[in-house]
Amino acid sequence: MRTGNEYLAALDDDRQVYLDGERVRGIAKHEAFAPIANTIAELIDLGARRAREAGETEHPIYRIPRSRDELLAFREAAQAWARHTHGWVGRSPDHVAAFLSAFAAHPDVFTREDRDYGANVLAYQRKVAQEQLYLSYAIIPPQVSRASTAHDWDGELVQAGVAEERADGIVIRGAQMLATGGAVADEILVSCIKPLTKEDAQFAVSFAVPVGAEGLKLYCRRAYAPSATSSYDYPLSTRYDETDALLVFDDVFIPWERVFVYKDVDGLRRQFFDTGAHVFGNWQAQIRFTVKLQFLLGIARKVAAVNGVDKFPGVVEKLGELAGLASTVESAMLAAEYTAEPDDQGLWRPGARAVYGAMGLQAEIYPRVLAILRDLVGGGVLQVPSSVADLRNPETRADIDRYMYSPNVPAEERLKLFKLAWDAIGSEFAGRHHQYEMFYAGAPFVVKGYAFRNYDFSEPLAELDSFLSGYSLESAD
Repeated sequence: MRTGNEYLAALDDDRQVYLDGERVRGIAKHEAFAPIANTIAELIDLGARRAREAGETEHPIYRIPRSRDELLAFREAAQAWARHTHGWVGRSPDHVAAFLSAFAAHPDVFTREDRDYGANVLAYQRKVAQEQLYLSYAIIPPQVSRASTAHDWDGELVQAGVAEERADGIVIRGAQMLATGGAVADEILVSCIKPLTKEDAQFAVSFAVPVGAEGLKLYCRRAYAPSATSSYDYPLSTRYDETDALLVFDDVFIPWERVFVYKDVDGLRRQFFDTGAHVFGNWQAQIRFTVKLQFLLGIARKVAAVNGVDKFPGVVEKLGELAGLASTVESAMLAAEYTAEPDDQGLWRPGARAVYGAMGLQAEIYPRVLAILRDLVGGGVLQVPSSVADLRNPETRADIDRYMYSPNVPAEERLKLFKLAWDAIGSEFAGRHHQYEMFYAGAPFVVKGYAFRNYDFSEPLAELDSFLSGYSLESAD
């Protein structure tokens, strides 16, 4: 099976990644990307070790779940990876792998009279599984206008679209967002989940492209790891910062065998929803989100104990609310597994009602969790030395030990906890995660729409109608 070192070596290609106005050379060793690349390498090694221990030759995240046991194996593998990163890597390799597995379970959704794109999907999913590739994806147009679609924008091919059709493939020009982890991925799945109109057929494509493809450029947002003073001061920023990137296609050639949807507006929707890819991929996201909430709950509980307030009724109430929120998401994630059923192609789909119900509340749950944690830490995250250097300097260490401790908790350990808390709620890394958890699946009204459409209202309406029919104006006393 692939090793973490093999993955890191593969990053040393000719990819065009830009940061702070300069092209980055040596991604795997660059200060902005080495931390997350090493974390992904750890996940790959962890997955290989778990697979060997189970006597498997393939990691469960790449397997199409054809039984309840295989769905359970996926969840356990995804949980193991999420626990390794404590839920802070939102686009670990299991996320897009879940989408691809569902695609491959339904090749008929992609097949067209002019070309067998379904065969392309099957072959590509096998390639990804066999080579254990790490895929990111970019499935949202650049935010030129949220009131119109790409055909109505000024300028030719602003959104990534077909510039030329050739006998051996297509040429893509334009931009697409937001490739989380794209700079350290092997390949990127490019598509569009935003609804398009019939006039947008030129942009209605889905394909896979190596990050090092000629003409593909990645413009990354500001990286947080380089500005972090140490892993003691910023334990999350220095490990888990995924570098979101805008993709720019400067006439990138895509061979036909890597094309899955071509100038087919309805096909874009079918690939996500008719295959079960959207619910399966977002179930993985809820597995990760559950682990992350549990980690934040652990920070809150420990902060309360260190501060000696964990028996105060008001604090217990807040901890209880956190426990309720975390348990709600966990319960929905497990309920989705419990209510899973095989579809007409044998793919075991997690229960959509539970998945989308949890997703519909995520934009409220995560900010509320952060607000409670902020309340519990209070000024403690501000009463910390500027960096670990203050603890190493003998001139300042004595004051820190004397004035920044808690009963039974020396200053060094207390400060480590509160610096972790700050990196979770107040740092730039934390701010990015706040935004990410609110919008990773789309605007809140879009996600709540999924919840609405996947909840069967017939039963509660039937019960209500039955109750209403049980009495009348004439029978009222």
